[in-house]
Amino acid sequence: MKIIISIFLLAVLISGCKVINQDEVGVVRTLGRVRPVVYGPGPKFYNPFVSTVITAPVRTVNLQINMTLPSKEGLSVKAEISILYKIKTEELPSILKQIGFGFESELISPVFRSAAADICSKFDAKDMHSSKRAEIEKDIKEQMMETLEPKGFIIERVLMKTIILPDGLTKSIEEKLQSEQEALRMEFVKDRERKDAERKMIQAEGEKQSKIIQAEGKKRTLELEAEGTANALKTEADAIMKSNELINKSLNPIILKFKSIEALEQLAKSNNAKIIITDGKMQPLLNLDK
Repeated sequence: MKIIISIFLLAVLISGCKVINQDEVGVVRTLGRVRPVVYGPGPKFYNPFVSTVITAPVRTVNLQINMTLPSKEGLSVKAEISILYKIKTEELPSILKQIGFGFESELISPVFRSAAADICSKFDAKDMHSSKRAEIEKDIKEQMMETLEPKGFIIERVLMKTIILPDGLTKSIEEKLQSEQEALRMEFVKDRERKDAERKMIQAEGEKQSKIIQAEGKKRTLELEAEGTANALKTEADAIMKSNELINKSLNPIILKFKSIEALEQLAKSNNAKIIITDGKMQPLLNLDK
């Protein structure tokens, strides 16, 4: 009998223990009412006859939704979207009390669908496939936060992962992108040709300036050569003049008389007949036959 009672008590004890995981929090619901206390990870003992422990994740949860989004021009765009959200830990009792455990389907998903339809209808379909996608995701997130944050939810990101545009629009976008790429290529070619023309103009101007500089250099060289020749001739003339001045200063009457005598002696040595005309003041030469 004691063994049976012990086994019964052990079974009751085991059934009245709930282990809350590290990425969860839990609350105790007793006779249909949720207690306002939030329990963290670890074992939690409760009365299994009147109470139960409800757990909810506090990690970031990825809620994936497939839906058709309206565009500004009235097209339907199929999209696969991820909503990254988490629960405010202290708000779990209030969430379970006001919404219940099916808050994803009863609150988050409807709020998202409404916000996504409202925001996407302000953009063209091609914008969902372009750089404006981030702007659309941001606007949807902000509109969802206005409704969900007061109720205990944090929307971290809204990610538009897959966008399927209508076939005709996809082709039009591809043709437009191809045209834009061709226009960019032509602009690049024109820019390259313009730069090449500018380079040739600069090169021609450089060659022209080089020829002008060479001509001016040659002209200056000739001018310097002429100026040098003139200076050389002037220097030579000045030297001759100074030499003559020195010679003139050194020719006194005695030297002149001596030089005259030397000249007459050289003349007298010649075998030819001679007539010597003097001013009458020269002394007669002796030994002219020597």
